[in-house]
Amino acid sequence: MEMENKEFISMPRIGDIAPDFESMTTVGPIKFSEYIKDSWSIFFSHPADFTPVCTTEMSGFAVDQKFFDDKNTKLIGLSIDSIHAHIAWVNNVKKNSGILFEFPIVADIDMSVSKKYGMLQPGESETAAVRAVFFIDPNQKIRLIMYYPLNVGRNMDEIKRALIALQTSDEHKVALPLNWQPGDKAIVPPPKTVNDMLEREESDYEMVDFYLAKTSI
Repeated sequence: MEMENKEFISMPRIGDIAPDFESMTTVGPIKFSEYIKDSWSIFFSHPADFTPVCTTEMSGFAVDQKFFDDKNTKLIGLSIDSIHAHIAWVNNVKKNSGILFEFPIVADIDMSVSKKYGMLQPGESETAAVRAVFFIDPNQKIRLIMYYPLNVGRNMDEIKRALIALQTSDEHKVALPLNWQPGDKAIVPPPKTVNDMLEREESDYEMVDFYLAKTSI
């Protein structure tokens, strides 16, 4: 049993290249690396179709589709359900709420993709994916990972904030402090030499200390 569990909990880490795969989805067959090419992407799993918490989460992603489009970010979902179950669920949600899941949902019936991404965690369930979220940059590198249990839904505000933070940090070469929100000051990298330290004292940064300085972006 221990050897079987090791197969389930193998998972990529921050900084790894996102594992590639080919799969059938609700928009047709895709090769993951080609689908996300030259864009940011958020790859997320849910435990099962036709379940209440999952319906609220997937609907949340769908309602915010334009936000993610504007951020050059592709969405892709996954659960261990058949393509027929996915299509029926998409149709059911559209009929009941008017919300259409336009992003692809991977039909991972053989659990092969879930195992690659560590979405199956035996302590929680061996037959349902946990609520994982992978933020992947245009170089197909995993930049941030979130895991939620089966019984707790994700926070969409935090998912959107985290995406903006990653993109802002990359664009401006800064770090971002606790509770950072768009419009807040960012943290500039600490000085690496004495000259850098002295120059910083003459800068217009908000100086908390020589190693902690903030700037508007």
